[in-house]
Amino acid sequence: MEAIQTKDLTKMYGKARGIIELNLAVEEGELFGFIGPNGAGKSTTIRTLLGLISPTSGSASVLGKDITLNREEILAQTGYLPSEALFYSGMRVRDILKLSADLRKKDCRQEAEKLCDRLQLDPSRKVDELSFGNRKKVAIVCALQARPRLLILDEPTGGLDPLMQRAFFDIIQERNREGVTVFLSSHVLSEIQRNCSRAAVIRDGRIIACGSVEELAKTSARRVSVHGRVNLEKLDGIKDLHYTEDSVSFLYGGDMNLLLGRLSEGDVSDLSVSEPDLEEIFLHYYQEGGGTQ
Repeated sequence: MEAIQTKDLTKMYGKARGIIELNLAVEEGELFGFIGPNGAGKSTTIRTLLGLISPTSGSASVLGKDITLNREEILAQTGYLPSEALFYSGMRVRDILKLSADLRKKDCRQEAEKLCDRLQLDPSRKVDELSFGNRKKVAIVCALQARPRLLILDEPTGGLDPLMQRAFFDIIQERNREGVTVFLSSHVLSEIQRNCSRAAVIRDGRIIACGSVEELAKTSARRVSVHGRVNLEKLDGIKDLHYTEDSVSFLYGGDMNLLLGRLSEGDVSDLSVSEPDLEEIFLHYYQEGGGTQ
């Protein structure tokens, strides 16, 4: 079964663009990445899927249920982590966790205690005293403590230090191995590359690429770094060109023989050719509008 399915899902804010004709399918049990910079439409997509805002047109289902007709049923089985979490002032962490559990009519004390321990979160502290990172931990425990079937995580690691990021993803990977579907929205490419099997790239409210992380990373382009003096004018296939005083670096997708011929005409002291990382490929999608659904 598909845990998330959208068909031409569109959300407009008056004349302003939200998301446009999104077609997306996430299989149950997947750890799926949703990649895009701030303003691309990630949060709008998530809020629409959860029924927090109404779509302008198109349709979508979550866990087999229509988002406009079955919002409460969807929310009952979904753990949602917003990019920014706000809590009632004056409450202690334990009270916020209990309130979240009570809203689901579940006793989550044992699970909450385990999660607080792993994330080094003190449940006795007042939320007003917490740093941004610790408030994010509270939101994580609220999303996970009821052990939902689906986790929708919007920029989940903002504010967490590297050790806590590792602890967080250890927990997410464990839940996924248990069969939980994870929809991970992020602009941090390394998070997607390390943790997700498939991903979609969103640009200006539209999905421009979707597939396995390995497929998204495949490209004929190579990262080339040259130390020395070379003339690269009018050489086709060069992108993302960066000069320093005695070197040049660029992505090259043209004829390698032509490149080597041009380099042989210069004064090269060192040369390296490597595959670009996912972040460079992601920038290529954005700069060129490349990719397909």
